[in-house]
Amino acid sequence: MSRITVLGGTGYAGSAIVAEAAARGHRVTALSRSLPEAPLPNVTYVQGDAADEATLSAPIEGADAVVGAIAPRGPLAHTFRDAYRTIARLADDAGAPLYVVGGASSLRPAPGADRFVTDLSDIPAELHDEIRSGAALILEDLPAAPATLDWIFVSPALRFGARMPGERLGRYRLGDDVAVQPDGGAISAADYALGFVDLIEKGEHHRVQVNLSH
Repeated sequence: MSRITVLGGTGYAGSAIVAEAAARGHRVTALSRSLPEAPLPNVTYVQGDAADEATLSAPIEGADAVVGAIAPRGPLAHTFRDAYRTIARLADDAGAPLYVVGGASSLRPAPGADRFVTDLSDIPAELHDEIRSGAALILEDLPAAPATLDWIFVSPALRFGARMPGERLGRYRLGDDVAVQPDGGAISAADYALGFVDLIEKGEHHRVQVNLSH
């Protein structure tokens, strides 16, 4: 079993990944700003700021895999990319692959097509900065990381989030940077976590973007 550190481990995606990994017997450490009201057994919870290097160092240093499930909003709205640069450096130093919870906006509707993020005209303007910050990780920051860092950027389907939770179906479809479903698709947190932990366990993808959808 692996030692998996989940940064943002009590958020929507992070908590689902923590639950799935722990259920499979992995040794899971979940770091977040707040502790969960109902902690899971066999999970080590650490309260702290994912933007603080001193807080990140110990949980990342001992990990076999690092999961970044933080979001470019709230306290991290303006420091999100800097936080991920620090996380990437620490994961690289630890020799641990970095699995990033991405967004659907960086996917393409078809091979060779522009990514969804290039046209946000149908998205409320107040969300544009958040979307662009998230997409910048795969468009700029991760590809520029040292070759020694193994990273995987895992985009969920377009309809994914607490406002559209969906149901656990016990299955998923895996694609690359082209959305599995042309309309963006949907996936529940439980099935996203199912696919996510499968990716960690199989270790078949390296320095690429993938997407998970029903």
